[in-house]
Amino acid sequence: MQPARVVLASASRHHVQTADGPRLAVVSGRLAHEAADRAALPTVGDWVGLRPGDSAGPSYIVHTFTRSTCLRRKAAGSTVEAQVLAANIDKVFIVTSLNADFNLRRLERYIDAVLDSGARPVLVLNKADVCPDPARFIDAARDVAPTAPIALVSALSGAGLDALRAEIGAGETIALVGSSGVGKSALSNRLLGAELQREGAIRASDERGRHTTAHRELFVIPGGGLLIDTPGIRELGLWSAGGTAPAGFDDVEARAAACRFRDCAHDGEPGCAVLRAIKDGDLDPERLGAYLKLAAERRYLAGQQDVRARIEEKRRWKQLSKQMRVNPKR
Repeated sequence: MQPARVVLASASRHHVQTADGPRLAVVSGRLAHEAADRAALPTVGDWVGLRPGDSAGPSYIVHTFTRSTCLRRKAAGSTVEAQVLAANIDKVFIVTSLNADFNLRRLERYIDAVLDSGARPVLVLNKADVCPDPARFIDAARDVAPTAPIALVSALSGAGLDALRAEIGAGETIALVGSSGVGKSALSNRLLGAELQREGAIRASDERGRHTTAHRELFVIPGGGLLIDTPGIRELGLWSAGGTAPAGFDDVEARAAACRFRDCAHDGEPGCAVLRAIKDGDLDPERLGAYLKLAAERRYLAGQQDVRARIEEKRRWKQLSKQMRVNPKR
């Protein structure tokens, strides 16, 4: 096999980068057949093994190497499966704009997904050029992510971009995520030093934007590092391997450790340290509400995953039984 990294993935062909240059590749039939689900198929950021095709055709992706990190969300709609947004990323730049689209509950959801992926979050507060009072946004962001780096930038004027570039270490892979209209494409173009992504305007009514980036793609940043730009996310459904507590709520978890009951639900139980912190003004009740909502969403997802696993197991045994009836000697 020849090692390569997926730069762009589509349903039919993948663009990959090898030591000898870019190539087109397709997923081999065996790899597609053995994949447990669509999330296991190669995607942007994956390291893969190639087998050469004929002289006129594409190469074949015959192996996907184990991912060091994996940023996922629940696939949109009622389907209970994961969608991989990017693989093998070191940091995720969570981009939000300093206008009416700024939303702390959305930031908490992004932080939870990034920490669950194994990558490190960086909060990027964009459009500082149109915000007369960015300090209040910085303080609000620091309340929900006290340990994450926060970068105040303007993709339009270039302010703060040097500090943002300093967050990109040599050889690191960065992913840009955020809702439509927050300026991800503009930031990508500034970091890459070229107009490679189409930029769009936001609506004046609600200061939100429309999709301008249609696919996820990996770029090489001049001077070092790699960047994966992603389309705007309308719905970030959480996806986790287990029904654990949401990540990024160390303030809530620290107080919960002092509750009288280990299984305290923070809903009126005697000796609840979390409710006492709210009463004393040390914890925002909306922060607790967000924690409980994400925890409930994780538990529901875990239950749905269990149901899906049972259905898949039943289907597998049904297929085996059918094969035995057709060929009993086997």
